[in-house]
This record gives sequence, structure tokens and C-alpha cells, in this order.
Amino acid sequence: MTAYIKGLVARDRGVPPVVAQLRLPEVGPGQVRVRVRAAGVCHSDLAMLDGTLAPPHPLVLGHEAAGEVVEVGANVTRVAVGTHVALNWSPVCRTCWFCTHGEPWLCATANVAALENGMTLDGAPVHVTLGLGAFAEQVVVPENAVIAVPGELAWESAALLGCAVLTGAGAVRNTARVAPGDAVLVLGLGGVGLTVVAAARAAGAAQVIAVDVAESKKALAEAAGATEFLVAADTLSKDIRVRTQGRGVDHAFECVGKAATIRAAWRATRRGGHVTVVGMGRADDMLQLSALDIFTSARTLRACVYGGADPEAALPELARELLDGTLAVEHLITDRIGLAEIPAAFERMARGEGARSVVVL
Repeated sequence: MTAYIKGLVARDRGVPPVVAQLRLPEVGPGQVRVRVRAAGVCHSDLAMLDGTLAPPHPLVLGHEAAGEVVEVGANVTRVAVGTHVALNWSPVCRTCWFCTHGEPWLCATANVAALENGMTLDGAPVHVTLGLGAFAEQVVVPENAVIAVPGELAWESAALLGCAVLTGAGAVRNTARVAPGDAVLVLGLGGVGLTVVAAARAAGAAQVIAVDVAESKKALAEAAGATEFLVAADTLSKDIRVRTQGRGVDHAFECVGKAATIRAAWRATRRGGHVTVVGMGRADDMLQLSALDIFTSARTLRACVYGGADPEAALPELARELLDGTLAVEHLITDRIGLAEIPAAFERMARGEGARSVVVL
């Protein structure tokens, strides 16, 4: 049965998003309908509005969410009505070269054909962010776009699993492989950056230096487990070396997505150290590094896509860690809001305020 629901829609580039009435499609074979209970406001959603990315419009925003399955189509085997799920914006095919060679986070088909999912606006198809369009009361998605989570996990925490937690924890564990005793630098303290801080401390890092442009992020950094906090400055490289016996950190995580910040992370890392780029930047923001410096420093520069993880395996494990307290995310949630308040949350995010606003539905 089709249903009308409310969702946050960006009707065109440069036009503030508004809450609008959307029509859901009927649930087909292999699909599920999910009542969204909570959704995180992520920088990737802001990137759809500020020009970092150029998605088609009109666009239903949102991709980091959790909810309850309320209807299943024919041949669905992974979940049933009543199952609590986190949405997975990068469902994998299991058959492409990357999936069959142990890199499902680089799946060649994930989101390739997911610009629409059957939602309509004013009778016409509407595009949806990363195949989900999760800033909505309900969504209809393929069953491989949902991952079951424990029923006792709070909706807000379950929502963050789908992007911030998986990305941040995966960057530490899968891509960088932070080891006990390491010195770590984290540049940018949004939801992902603060998760990197928490995961690095959980991995046994002896020193986690958190950096942001906003002094107000200090308390959040300390709550996440940072051993030190610095306000970003041109002297960052020197300041880091003062704190690391003149060497620089073993691992630097760039969680902003800007060439200037990547260079800062590079310069603050020791010879032979590792720089992991987690932030997603603009296509025209070009990075320059000296060819001689690349050779003599022996540093490694690499990116981390969706935590370098298989979401279907990683999310249930992370959910258990949230429940047993091994990994904490409560400090990430700085605002609980409704759909109509998301534009104001974007404005706070653009100003560098808070960590994660979570939409509670």
C-alpha cells in the first residue's frame, strides 16, 4: 500500500531545504519499508547543499539513520517486521572485482543506480541522497540497505552507526591500524573526528591530540578521550613536534576534507608515519606536496572510504561495543531536533558548532 510521508527536500541548488510531502512506492520483491526513528545530520548531507558535491535535484536529504522495519516484500530473508535496523548507504553487490578481492567498501556498483528509490514529489520522481533519502518519516529500500541491530540499542546511537561510527572507528582500526602506545593527531572534530578520537584511545594510543578551529570543541574532545586539545593555527606542525619529542605523530587523521588540512596533517606526522584522509573534499581543491619531501619523509598518504569495512560485518560488532561500553558515542549527540530544524543544524555545522545533531522522529 502506498503512503504519504514528510521528508526534507532540497528543491534546487542554493535553495534552502524544506519539509515537503512525499509519496512512497509500494514495497516490491526484495525491498523493505522502514519507519525512521532517528537520523544524524552529517557533513556529507551539508556537502549536497554547499557545492562540495553536485547531486541532481530535487533531492531528499539524509543517509545516516536507524529505524524499525514495518513491511517486507516477497523473498526478503534478512529482516522481518519489527526488526530494528541501521540504514546502509553503501550496500555491496558481492560479485564485482572489489567485493571478490576483499575490498567491499570500494564496491563498483554501490550507489551507482541509487539516485532514485521510487519516492515522488508532486507526482514526479525525486532523487534521494545515497540511495536512502533518510530525512523522512519512512523509506523503502532494498533489503541489503538495512542491517539488523540489537533492539536494546538506543535509536540515536543506532543511527550514528551507519556513518560516523563506522567511518571513524574503521579509519583507526582497518586503514591506519593504530597500535598501543602510538601518538595520534585528529584534525577536525565533527562526528567522525570525535569517533576517531574515541577509537584511537580504545585502540591503546598513548597520545591523542585533537585539533579544531573552534575552542568550544575542547570539552567534546576530552569527553571522547583526547589527551590534548589545540586550536588550529599556522604553527601546528611545530606545536605537534614539541609534544612528540621532536618527531611528529605516528598517525594523523584528516577529518575535514581540505587540501590545506591534509598538508597540515602531513607536516605534523613523523618520518615513516601515516596520514589518513577521512574527510571528503571538493574536486577542485588541489593538493600539492614536494616530490622530494614525499621521498625523504617516507610517509604514507591514503584515504579511508566508509571505514575500510564490510558494513554487514562491522555494524553488528560496533553495536555490541556501544552496548557494552567499549566504544561510547553519547557525547557526539549535541542536539536532538525535528525535521524542520535540520536547516538550522546545517548552519551550526557550517559554523563549526557542536558534533552531531540527531533528528528524532
